[in-house]
Amino acid sequence: MEPLAERLRPQSVEDYIGQAHLMGPGGVIRQMIASNHIPSMIFWGPPGVGKTSLAHVISKSVKRPFYALSAINSGVKDVREVILKAKSGGMFAGTSNPIVFIDEIHRFSKSQQDSLLGAVEQGVITLIGATTENPSFEVISALLSRSQVYVLKEHSVEELAQFLALAQKKDAKIAAKKIKLEGYDKLLQLSGGDARRLLNNFELITDFLEVGSVVNDEVVDRILKTNPILFDKGGDQHYDLASALIKSIRGSDPDAAVYYLARMIEGGEDPKFIARRLLISASEDIGLANPSALALADSCFQAVEKIGYPEARIILSQTTLYLATSPKSNAAYLAIDKALDLVRKTGAVPVPMHLRNAPTKLMKQLGHGEDYRYSHDYPGNFVVQAYLPTELSNNQFYLPGDNPKEREIRKRLQGWWGRRFE
Repeated sequence: MEPLAERLRPQSVEDYIGQAHLMGPGGVIRQMIASNHIPSMIFWGPPGVGKTSLAHVISKSVKRPFYALSAINSGVKDVREVILKAKSGGMFAGTSNPIVFIDEIHRFSKSQQDSLLGAVEQGVITLIGATTENPSFEVISALLSRSQVYVLKEHSVEELAQFLALAQKKDAKIAAKKIKLEGYDKLLQLSGGDARRLLNNFELITDFLEVGSVVNDEVVDRILKTNPILFDKGGDQHYDLASALIKSIRGSDPDAAVYYLARMIEGGEDPKFIARRLLISASEDIGLANPSALALADSCFQAVEKIGYPEARIILSQTTLYLATSPKSNAAYLAIDKALDLVRKTGAVPVPMHLRNAPTKLMKQLGHGEDYRYSHDYPGNFVVQAYLPTELSNNQFYLPGDNPKEREIRKRLQGWWGRRFE
């Protein structure tokens, strides 16, 4: 039997739960369906928020043939076969404009994405791609420019509760159990906003219960904890494992970090996804305490792009262990967020006149660049002068961390700026 989430997949606009900004009254995709004008588009959002379901609903609503490819197990040959059949009408009963849905399109290589371009541009197919990764980084620009990008959000508590009510009312298997749902906080918590995970966990729990049983937080906790293999059988721990990896690196525990790395690799995680997280961690959690960490993480990302699995596991391991055993500082992370917060509060405060660019005679006459002191003309390549706008001069964003590298930086800054960095 199909999983509960699949059995409850919506068949119409009215059945679709969530994404009100797209599918609610006045929502842009709802309007597209009403006008029967469906452009190629990319759905970007976390797992279990209805990307695949939305593609199905669009196809059924506008009565377009639908064909799905998974980027995990489809290649250029599969894409070309679909396009060829679309052109000939052999697969789609006489229509030349089917909807081709590609799940996890971010896993398609450049050549695979290139193979879609001509058909999308000529209107042979309408492409709907789904991705959990930022399409700006993972979808080639030529394909991106021919598609609309829509962001799908995590489900709210109210929407997740609707899914549970729907399961009890409309699914024959669940309804036959006559489950009394007395509390679902734990179910919602474990779902992480993912409706598919929520429904599959609910089905797992009901499988262990007798007819007429009560489900509450205690029951959910007991069943899922005693059946860890069944928990999350759909493989939706993607973000939980990524979070655990980064937090283990941040906590300087190399054993835990490499364990979670192994979990992600064994689960078939895209090595570029892992490398990207390591790259972020190198700056966010280590930063100026060990500037070499960012360079190593960047080299790691480039290397795994070139070689892939299985060898990429060694490079990922080396980088993970290096980051976990490095001294830590989040000073750069805190500094930019503090500066951004001030910018949002104060707006576009004028740049001091002596720091302004003066490429023309008129600008010089207006005082641009006047009284600017060129640091390299002074001893030690430093001279005291104001750089922040006068009204913001009391703000400090960067506070060096307590580690050997940044203690050196603090000492150098104190030599230049005195008490400001004490």
